[in-house]
Amino acid sequence: MIIPFTKAEAAGNDFVIVDNREGKLEKEVGDFSQLAKLVCRRKYSVGADGLLVLEDSPSADFKMRVINPDGSEVAMCGNGIRSSALYAFRKEWCGPFMKIETGAGILEAEINDESIKVKMTPPEGIKLDQNIGVGKNIMTIHAVNTGVPHAVHFVENIEKYPVKVAGSGVRYHKVFQPEGINADFVEIKDASTILVRTYERGVEDETLACGTGVVAAAIISHLTGLTKVPVSAVTRSGDILKVYFKKEHGAFGDVYLEGKAHIIFDGGLNYV
Repeated sequence: MIIPFTKAEAAGNDFVIVDNREGKLEKEVGDFSQLAKLVCRRKYSVGADGLLVLEDSPSADFKMRVINPDGSEVAMCGNGIRSSALYAFRKEWCGPFMKIETGAGILEAEINDESIKVKMTPPEGIKLDQNIGVGKNIMTIHAVNTGVPHAVHFVENIEKYPVKVAGSGVRYHKVFQPEGINADFVEIKDASTILVRTYERGVEDETLACGTGVVAAAIISHLTGLTKVPVSAVTRSGDILKVYFKKEHGAFGDVYLEGKAHIIFDGGLNYV
């Protein structure tokens, strides 16, 4: 069976997108977690940070499912939804304003050329100043759920910071089990700019960018008095993502993530 797919990226976060509207791939593929394991493998297959399965939705323009390279399915992906929005717009499923169903709720997206702005879910479960032991070090972690769970840790020299080792330690720490957590490492450049590197759960490695991680980093850096709105986040890829939000009476609302995304190529996967 040849499965049509599209390769897309947003801030260096790359994805394989498949169209499963009307369940057209269900009978042949069956288990999308297995497909994700195969198609996301770098060097041996297309290679990606995740598989995006787009389906029909009764209450939105379409539904986005996010499946990690390890086969686990997560509720939301900030760069994934921006890539999906661009894909749907280019395929003429909808206009430049659209609604997308996700595991974290129905979100709104707006296309402006190659810039995609998405209204994110309000942050939940904020817990500041948690000290945990990772290896021989004590790390101060700030936790927040921006569609998926994130742990934010501030560092002084992000370029030299051992993100993979420290990120793995945080991701699998007993405090965050059994689900685990994504680990974001943040350096404050100035009151409007942060540098962000993320170790992603399910990818089990550092990625070039993480949309929900950037939002988490922006929220926490503002909440701790280090930045003002909007926050520009420089990702590992060098791309800059902007985060907008309002904070009233101690609650966050109108959270937006904005940045560029690109369709890289279309192809066909020989799936046996």
